[in-house]
Amino acid sequence: MLDKDSKIYIAGHRGLVGSAIWNNLLQRGYTNLVGRTHAELDLTDQYAVERFFDEERPDAVVLAAAFVGGIMANSLYRADFIMQNMKMQCNVISNAYSHGVKKLLFLGSTCIYPKDAPQPMKEDALLTSPLEYTNEEYAIAKIAGLKMCESYNLQYGTNYIAVMPTNLYGPNDNFHLENSHVMPAMMRKVYLAKLIHEGDWDSICRDMDKRPVNPTDRLRAIIGEGNVDGSNQRDRILKTLEFYGIGDNRVTLWGTGSPLREFLWSEDMADASVHVLLNVDFSDIIGIDKYSSVFYGAKTDGAVDRNNSEGRGGAIPSLGEIRNCHINVGTGKELTIRRLSELVAEAVGFEGTIEFDSTKPDGTPRKLIDVTKLHSLGWTHKVEIEEGVRRLYEWYRQSLEN
Repeated sequence: MLDKDSKIYIAGHRGLVGSAIWNNLLQRGYTNLVGRTHAELDLTDQYAVERFFDEERPDAVVLAAAFVGGIMANSLYRADFIMQNMKMQCNVISNAYSHGVKKLLFLGSTCIYPKDAPQPMKEDALLTSPLEYTNEEYAIAKIAGLKMCESYNLQYGTNYIAVMPTNLYGPNDNFHLENSHVMPAMMRKVYLAKLIHEGDWDSICRDMDKRPVNPTDRLRAIIGEGNVDGSNQRDRILKTLEFYGIGDNRVTLWGTGSPLREFLWSEDMADASVHVLLNVDFSDIIGIDKYSSVFYGAKTDGAVDRNNSEGRGGAIPSLGEIRNCHINVGTGKELTIRRLSELVAEAVGFEGTIEFDSTKPDGTPRKLIDVTKLHSLGWTHKVEIEEGVRRLYEWYRQSLEN
């Protein structure tokens, strides 16, 4: 159990989930928190990560940092998605072990599950059939991360827990048009289409200044070199928005709108993460009596003998096969992308047209997770999707004023 003085390092503390976890811990009285921006610590740099752990010696680690994006980004940057995430995970997890970290929480994603997994997806659906092609690299990286946690626990008796959240949204979300997830991208597109129709150019420029566009090669072929922000000519901004399917009272979204998706408010995810960090051990997931007897034997202090070679090679005969120890985190509820677009339009006050381009990929047809294990460990969600969409739009509008 971590006490209030424990030093907790949150990797990705400025991100969507990391910032919410940071605030959740503060609210619970855990104030000895450590965070580093990407500029301060590049988690893909093996030696920089080692120096950080040498200096800070955290008691616990939350690995919420990741290289993320939607369908378009996953399609364009496949090598980055697997390499960047694998480097970060390997560096942080290996240094957590070598520096004696007591507890580690790894955040993955439900994209780890097969494209055609039975719904709702249980933890044991992992690696039972092929992945969705459009985010295969990211999924493989996250599978590797949860397997690292599982394998370190089985080989060394560590206490590393992997949680797999469903689609997340909330404060500090990424609204950039090129690499954001479905809900924030949809919300910004709808908002900008409404502003174009109203002729509110000041608000459009403020939005573009806050989150400028760094053009891809395809967009540069249309508008030329240079970022797109509020200082650009009106025609260049409008061409950029049109490239992303944003017009006068009209928005075009990728796919058919028929895929079903589950969404979890990021502050709910943070609360679930902190609940697991503080209250759930690996032994709770696989059976404390069997696990402790193998690793701890007759010891009464719970200390781990890292030199004990019993059970090496990924299996402990007395326990049988141990796998799928990760925990799904979600609501257990779903809606179509088309219905989501209606909720977003309602929140924004958009009365225009939302079209779907069926020539573009939908991604996985359905992604609903089974949250039975999570509920059995004492946690359920609080924010429903209708309220969450309204909250996200309020946060987005406020962010434009800051």
